Amino acid sequence: MSVISNVILKADDELRYPSSGELTSIKSFFATGERRMRVASTLAENEKKIVDSASKELWRKRPDFISPGGNAYGSRERALCLRDYGWYLRLVSYGVLAGDMTPIESIGIIGVREMYNSLGVPVPGMAESVRCLKEASLKYLTEEDAPTAIPYFDYIIQAMS
Repeated sequence: MSVISNVILKADDELRYPSSGELTSIKSFFATGERRMRVASTLAENEKKIVDSASKELWRKRPDFISPGGNAYGSRERALCLRDYGWYLRLVSYGVLAGDMTPIESIGIIGVREMYNSLGVPVPGMAESVRCLKEASLKYLTEEDAPTAIPYFDYIIQAMS
């Protein structure tokens, strides 16, 4: 949910107009809109390169994942991992666009540990993969834009840690 939705819902629940502080947060949301759009576009336009780079780095750090017996051993398993990496990158872009962690929470983080544990996928390995996604993504973002995306990657990493 965006800052605007949160402000409106809260004010409506309390049967009042938005406060000056809430209006300031909306103003800030609009002021950062162009940057948030630029970050989301950059991530989307470079998804394949980011996922490829992140996966190569993860396999370099953790060759046991792609070795016989590893969770990413075999072409099908590796393709599923890459699909998940793209999914997490998309979640980051949703959060960036909304200017809020709610899309990440509601779409992708609730129950993720349980899901991976039930599939026998090491959750710390998934956290490491998101760290690799973050580092690969930062190569495509400007110094001005990178701080906009970093908290969303960190939020996912923290949720998996």
